This record gives sequence, C-alpha cells and structure tokens, in this order.
Amino acid sequence: MIERSHLAIIREVDRIGTLTGAADSLCLTQSALSHAIKKLELQLGTVVWLREGRSLRLSQAGQQLLALANRLIPQIEHTEMQIAQIAKGHRGSLRIGMECHPCYQWLLTIVAPFLRDWPDVDVDVKQAFQFGGIAALFNYDIDLLVTPDPLYKPGLKFTPVFDYEQVIVLPENHLLADQEWLAPSQLIDEVLLSYPVEVERLDIFNQFFLPAGRAPRRHKTIETTDILLQMVAAERGFTALPDWLVAEYAKKMPLRGVKMGENGVKKQIFIGQRESEAEDEYLSYFMVLAGKSIVEF
Repeated sequence: MIERSHLAIIREVDRIGTLTGAADSLCLTQSALSHAIKKLELQLGTVVWLREGRSLRLSQAGQQLLALANRLIPQIEHTEMQIAQIAKGHRGSLRIGMECHPCYQWLLTIVAPFLRDWPDVDVDVKQAFQFGGIAALFNYDIDLLVTPDPLYKPGLKFTPVFDYEQVIVLPENHLLADQEWLAPSQLIDEVLLSYPVEVERLDIFNQFFLPAGRAPRRHKTIETTDILLQMVAAERGFTALPDWLVAEYAKKMPLRGVKMGENGVKKQIFIGQRESEAEDEYLSYFMVLAGKSIVEF
C-alpha cells in the first residue's frame, strides 16, 4: 500500500538528490528511509529509483509516484492547515493569486469589507506572481486566481466579475492624446512601458502590434503601477492599461487614455477557483463582493 510517508520520501529524494539529505530533511535515519522504500518496492514489484554513481535517478515507477506526491501532498498539507486553524478557533485563510498587475487597486476595494465581515479569515495576496496560476490552483498554493486570461480545465471554475477596455495611455499634452483611436503605425517611434510579464501575455503586443506586423521602438518594464504612470506623465513613454484604472489616475496626473485600434480591445476580469470549493462560505462571500464591485468602475 502506498502511504503518505512513501510519497514524502520520493519527493525529498527527488528534490535533494541523495538518501542522506532526504533522511535529514524528513528527520529519519538513512536506514529507516531505505527500509521503507525497499518494502514499498517489494509490494509494487519494481524498483523506485536507480543509482548513478553517488546520485539517484527515479525509475519510471518512481516518476509516477513523484507525480502523485506533487498532487496529493500539497492538498493534504492545505487540509491539515485548515483543520489546525479551526482547532485554534480560526476559520481559515484566503490566498489570492494575481495575474493582473493593475487589478491590485481593485482588489483592495474588496479585501477591506471582506476582512471586516470575516474577522476570523486572513487574506494573503500574491501580487508578484512568478508561477503559473492554473498550476497554483491545482496544487493548492492559492485559493483564488484573479486573471484576464482564464484557462478552462476540468476541476476549475472561472467567474467573470467585470468588463473593461484596454487603452493606450499617453501624456496629456502628447500630439496623439486627442485622437479617438490609434493605429500601431502611429506608435512605432515611441517607447513602450509595461509590467514585467511575458510579451505573449501583453494585449498591446498580441492584439495591437503583432497582428499589424509592427513594434515599438523600445520596450522597458516597470513593476509598479504608480511608477509606470509617473513615467508616462513625465513623457518617458506610453503604456496600455484598463480604462477604469487610467480614469482613476487621470484625476491626479496629466494622463489621457486612447482607444487601441478603431474597434478597441475589450476584456474581462475573471476569478478562478477549484470547483470542489465553490460552495465554501467565505469564498462564496468574496465572490459576491467581487461581483458587486463592478458598479464602482
């Protein structure tokens, strides 16, 4: 029978590369670790790993066990954490992953009333998202994913929470700022400023420049919205952001939003979650708040 201890050993040996290191990490003796896996190999009728000099390499059967360990252990740890919080009188925690950099300001309008109404639930927001959002949901690293680009997979549910238009942002006194809409050819001599995400995920490239076979003169990345828009206001370049965010910043900065192409670029923000948790009380409450937030933009 495959037990959790076997999966933990397989994962640690794969991560560290040696039996000694894995045993130390798991607070086991090397002999106890080897005995546990030897017993499992006898039950399975095949070896779990192969020796290559001083290092170990997982066999085909070992790779299957590693895949199982990577799926199950995070789920078990997540459940144990939730139960521990319940045992201590805490309801739990809500971990939100962000694949939408400018949505942080929008998220704050939801988190504040959520924390007020659910005092026993902590909120953790992973804004600098360095790992795939879909994988993070499946692996129980996060509970909700805020994204403009949902990837529908069995076991996941994506709910649209508001519509917006992606617009080009220029300094207020720019020669093109009074245009109703802009074509890619009008911006090829400009400097594009954007968040540090893959070019393939930037609407300004995949829905504006690339279809026209054009590109800006230069592309620079900036991590924070405030600095990004300060740079635009200082005439250091242009960017592309949601219209609602531009309207908010234009109240205090000399900025102007212009439609991206004659037809514009219409988008939606979605919140993704695991289908199995869609009825969880505090997750459902958060989704209700997110839906109501539409009226503020």
